[in-house]
Amino acid sequence: MSGTLISISNDNLHQVLETQVISSAITLSAADSGKQFSLNAAAGAQITLPAVATSAGLNFRFSVQALFATTAWTILAASNVIQGGAIVNSVNVPSANRNTITFAAAADTIGDFVALNCDGVNWYVSGVGTTAGAITFTTV
Repeated sequence: MSGTLISISNDNLHQVLETQVISSAITLSAADSGKQFSLNAAAGAQITLPAVATSAGLNFRFSVQALFATTAWTILAASNVIQGGAIVNSVNVPSANRNTITFAAAADTIGDFVALNCDGVNWYVSGVGTTAGAITFTTV
């Protein structure tokens, strides 16, 4: 498990998430599970997810930390296994059998995010985007 468990009081445990700033292309591994990734570059890049078959229990969260006006950020799965959706501009945008999540350049808002978790068969996504078109799901 990534992060640190801290005993606060009354036998309650709180997890502190490990964070990492991303400013260029990256391929994730099991060692990155549980991290909060902050997207922080003037131009986006590609983030590659680990193979779904070996990723049961893995989870990641990505959020926009700095606006990017020129190039989109994309999160790529090797096959069409991204299921779920995001609320974008108050509208549900579904993802069914997709392989790419895009944070669109010039439609992004600081704080837009997606969270992904895997059961070894699919990646399940949820998220929120403020502006229409901010987060899309496609098959590339």
